[in-house]
Amino acid sequence: MKKIIIDTALLFSGILLFALPQPSFIYAQGLPFISYFSFIPVFILTRRLSWKTVPLYGLIYGIGCYVVFTSWLATFHPMGITVISCLYGIQFALVFPALKAAWSLWGKKIWLAQWIVWCAYEYLKTKGFAGFNYGVTAYSHWQLIHLIQCTNLVGVWGLSAVISFVSAWWAEVLFPLFNRKESGKSVWNIIKENMRCHRAAAFAWCAVFMLIIVYGFVSVENYDDYPVKKAVLIQTNTDPWIGGTQAYRRDLTTLKRLTDKALQEHPDTDIVIWPETAFVPRIRWHYRFRTDRERFDLVDELLHYIDSKNIPFVIGNDDTVEGYTRTGGLGEISYNAVLLFRPGQNVIPPEPELYHKMHLVPFTEYFPFEKIFPKIYTLLLNGDTHMWTPGNEAVVFNVDGLHFGTPICFEDTFGYIGRRYVNAGANALVNLSNDAWSKSLACQYQHLSMAVFRSVENKVPSVRATASGQTCVIDPNGKVVAMSDPFCEAYLAADIPVLTNRSKTVYTVLGDYIGILFSIAAVFILIAGLVRKK
Repeated sequence: MKKIIIDTALLFSGILLFALPQPSFIYAQGLPFISYFSFIPVFILTRRLSWKTVPLYGLIYGIGCYVVFTSWLATFHPMGITVISCLYGIQFALVFPALKAAWSLWGKKIWLAQWIVWCAYEYLKTKGFAGFNYGVTAYSHWQLIHLIQCTNLVGVWGLSAVISFVSAWWAEVLFPLFNRKESGKSVWNIIKENMRCHRAAAFAWCAVFMLIIVYGFVSVENYDDYPVKKAVLIQTNTDPWIGGTQAYRRDLTTLKRLTDKALQEHPDTDIVIWPETAFVPRIRWHYRFRTDRERFDLVDELLHYIDSKNIPFVIGNDDTVEGYTRTGGLGEISYNAVLLFRPGQNVIPPEPELYHKMHLVPFTEYFPFEKIFPKIYTLLLNGDTHMWTPGNEAVVFNVDGLHFGTPICFEDTFGYIGRRYVNAGANALVNLSNDAWSKSLACQYQHLSMAVFRSVENKVPSVRATASGQTCVIDPNGKVVAMSDPFCEAYLAADIPVLTNRSKTVYTVLGDYIGILFSIAAVFILIAGLVRKK
């Protein structure tokens, strides 16, 4: 009974420590210091559990972590929180045995084996159709500017490894307290003895940490002397998908009103940016196929409004074309898109420059298994989902020397997307997002915490135009230099530095090589351990 109580306490403390460092409903901006101790309970617990019970505890841990951490998904749809929590429950039901195996196979010979497996898992969980970056350890440090500069060398995976190393070290120091027999030694003497045994690793970590801080102070730059382009970011404080034609007209009126006010106050504006699907009616489709008079009228009103301004507009829209669908027949192919309109050039008829979202949100924007699991696909379609086709090109727009990519919403949570844009020639990132559906400040800060790293990794500025927050400007150091209040109508005038002739960062060139190395090392450790045991 005592063992069960201790194991249960470790399990639930682990769940709490997973959520606390990151932005959450507990504390909207997160408590990053706690991240250095977040996984002590996990590393100790997986050593204590039997092979029969370790998958069960992993299942509960995964479900618990994401129910607490992404509780805002329940606002979107009950199925959202169910799918994510169950997905991570299943993942941890596999990860916990891997952590136990790493300890059982190597123990004190390679006490860092668990740490290597954990670092590999953090990288691998972001891969594939269901890849999800929410909860990666490094993102808890989004406000610590001098600590996060190292990510332009090693990506978020290198920083996550440095942070989680502390948990692995303390787990090794404290584990004998959970596994000791009567020895006559006091708790403090046991801890001192183990700290002494592992002091070399502690000193090595301190040296690396100091190098990170020194690099952070040296690499932070001042961008005041660069030429700038002024952007106006519009925040409507509405979820554009709620309602029909009347709601779309209301939102267009709001977009026009806020834009006019912003341009009146900032006549030197170079570009106007509206959020993701800020205008829902399919602009190109309804202009070409005028089967819905009310929506065509809205499109016509929008296009004449844009053409009356002498400024390029970046707009989020549902773009639809005719072609062969995924099921093989002719039909409508829809994309979550960004449209760039240049007044007097490509507004009427609407022939904008286009970007189609490449990495769609799993289950709510994209489900590639409709033929294999038709019932699940039908269930998803009956929910509040918008199924799109993924694009395949990282389009870089050019407005008077400002070369920018436009990751849409979820896309700026992935390092490889930002890197792909910069390698294609972008010197800035413009994110269009809609998190209004979540009605959660924690959700919006979680999204922002990841977006910050796209600037740092590639040393480019970012701006975010969002439906309800967090609309902001991020400099190439990852500092949020201006931000609108959330959950209100707002506009933000942003000066975007135009960086020319800049060398690429190590991350831009090499990408997620640290995550790949950890993954290879984890596989080698587990296979070599099995061979050694036999």
